[in-house]
Amino acid sequence: MLAMNYRGPFRVRADHKPDPVIEHPGDAIIRVTRSCICGSDLHLYHGLVPDTRVGTTFGHEFVGIVEEVGSQVKKLKVGDHVLVPFNVFCGSCFFCQKELYGNCHNTNAQASAVGGIYGYSHTAGGYDGGQAEFVRVPMADIGPTVIPPDLDEDDAVLLTDALPTGYQAAEMGDISEGDTVVVFGAGPVGIFAAKSAWLLGAGRVIVVDHVEYRLDFVRRYAQCEVVNFREVDDMALHIKKMTDWLGADVCIDAVGCEAAGSAAQTITGVYTMMQAGSATALHWCINSVRKGGNVSIVGVYGPTFNAIPIGNALNKGLTLRMNQASVKRHLPRLIEHIQAGRIDPKQIITHRVPLEEVSDAYHIFSSKLDNCIKTVLIPPSANQVRAVTSTAKN
Repeated sequence: MLAMNYRGPFRVRADHKPDPVIEHPGDAIIRVTRSCICGSDLHLYHGLVPDTRVGTTFGHEFVGIVEEVGSQVKKLKVGDHVLVPFNVFCGSCFFCQKELYGNCHNTNAQASAVGGIYGYSHTAGGYDGGQAEFVRVPMADIGPTVIPPDLDEDDAVLLTDALPTGYQAAEMGDISEGDTVVVFGAGPVGIFAAKSAWLLGAGRVIVVDHVEYRLDFVRRYAQCEVVNFREVDDMALHIKKMTDWLGADVCIDAVGCEAAGSAAQTITGVYTMMQAGSATALHWCINSVRKGGNVSIVGVYGPTFNAIPIGNALNKGLTLRMNQASVKRHLPRLIEHIQAGRIDPKQIITHRVPLEEVSDAYHIFSSKLDNCIKTVLIPPSANQVRAVTSTAKN
């Protein structure tokens, strides 16, 4: 099969790799019809995530057709069109029972915090991802969801991560009616966080970034105010000026470990890796939110420490909430929002690129060229049918 192949920082290519096979009777093989490049894939691409191994296939946002199922799979059948949450989870452990699917206790032997994630580093289990023609999906009766017939495939692929993560970012902010919400980051997750803030009752939404075309897009898509931090001397002071000197009720970090805006953070967190990424956006969240306010973190950071003003958070009495999104928990509500026309996820897709050109796609997205917001990869076998050759192990 054709698949994205990681060859080291800033080096990816499309290569032929062996087709995945059923390894466990609960597995399924999915023929991928759409996959996305996520902002967190760029952290891997830039070499910032530990134990990202050469030969890995990235991609945790994908949908496709069930090509084969193991002998114990009962809820899926060959031919089903499914979306696959980025979480690999068992559905039965202590954390899955609490719907903390991103913290599954049984799918990642490499860490005690995060659960398994498709197409990420071996710190997230080492599962190959969906930027390929085919992918093996473990515990196939638990994660995948059959796509409703009236749901567009481009909407469905954004339900595997970007939209649920943005929605959970707003949800974790515990937004009350009329609240002022500031979202740091105008990438896909930040865009969806801004849109979701309105759905949860916000009275004012402000998005902060430094890329003008992204700010123009989110202003139109999420009907929000925008701030270019390159035009601001002191971000916390600026937000306070905009909010009667109180600060925002809720601040959301939708950027993570490659945040621009502070030379010191960039040098220590990105260039020298003395900390787990640049925590500039998190600094701004803590310092811009009002006393007693809420900070929600969905931007990805590494597993080691970050230098953040935790004393300010304590003295201001802040509530900080963060996690990987529990995609499966949000799907019923988000599908309803899409079907009702309250949100149109596919509008953020700006580039559709053949999988054969994955190297160019990463370069365009990483370098923010051609007004790129969200890239979808389309494998050559997206509209083909594969002969089943592998056999389930009993």
